Amino acid sequence: MTETIAVYLHFPCFDGVVSAALASEYLRRKNGWETREIIPVDYSRQAGWADSALAEPAVVVDFLYHPRAIFWADHHSTSFTSDALKTDYLQRNSPDLLYDPKATSCAEVLWRKVYRRLREPRFREMVDWAHRIDGARYESVEEAVWGDAPALRINQSLMNDDSAEYCRFLVGALRSETLAEVAASRMVRERYAKARKAIERGQKLFKTKSRVEGNGVVVFQLPKASSKTLVSRYAPYVAFLQARYSVGILPAGDGSKITAMRNPWRNFKSLPLGQIFRAYGGGGHQRVASVLVKDPRKAETVLSDIVEQIQGGGRRSARRAGAHAHD
Repeated sequence: MTETIAVYLHFPCFDGVVSAALASEYLRRKNGWETREIIPVDYSRQAGWADSALAEPAVVVDFLYHPRAIFWADHHSTSFTSDALKTDYLQRNSPDLLYDPKATSCAEVLWRKVYRRLREPRFREMVDWAHRIDGARYESVEEAVWGDAPALRINQSLMNDDSAEYCRFLVGALRSETLAEVAASRMVRERYAKARKAIERGQKLFKTKSRVEGNGVVVFQLPKASSKTLVSRYAPYVAFLQARYSVGILPAGDGSKITAMRNPWRNFKSLPLGQIFRAYGGGGHQRVASVLVKDPRKAETVLSDIVEQIQGGGRRSARRAGAHAHD
């Protein structure tokens, strides 16, 4: 019997979009399952995610483990929000539960499973770009911020529109078209053009709201931006090319988002940023992490605590972490 599925994905995220396209198309070709819903999620749902009801049967990609998912793929080191959930994953021992915390992208994890049924070169190209974008494997900071390859246009367009409607468009389009064709669509072209101009304005703003502190850590706090001003995640390394890490506060809805990144153009072993942020209710990768703090008054305290840990080489205990987790 043909099944219809709901596909959950991390968004706005290029890797999440590609992963959802791969999983949806693979499950249609293999099992005859049609996708009835595309549902974007982000880490604001981390608390209580595993106990939340899903639109079943559910597929989850590039996001936290959920025990009700019939198909799951992820690569984040913080995918399991409790030991019980990791035990559940191990006990299920299903070939449709795909996890590799050493992988650079979720698309990379999925590709090992799906490539025999998705033989078109366009899918391999998407996986390659998801690997580059999610792993910050750019040739230069200039390519990261100003590059205009089709995948980079799509990625930048997400900064202009993170709506569920746009997410659904991208996943659907990538299932049947090449990156170049999707990037040339009116939907992407309009959003990319707006994002490009807004990033130029954002770079100028960033220079006035950032500073370099001890151990080469760029610290910044940005005001609530309009749709006409966007700050690239790589803005710290345009302004301070030799910095080691960046940590800062961005407005996010009614709260604040604290984000950190290791400079991908310097050669040194990164601290486990995802694990550091997990203590505060966030997560991420070894080199990139974030957390949403609902009470903006506490955001500066959390920021200061994380900066101290990074400056101290990660050796300092998160003495205030418990007090701020899930704020």
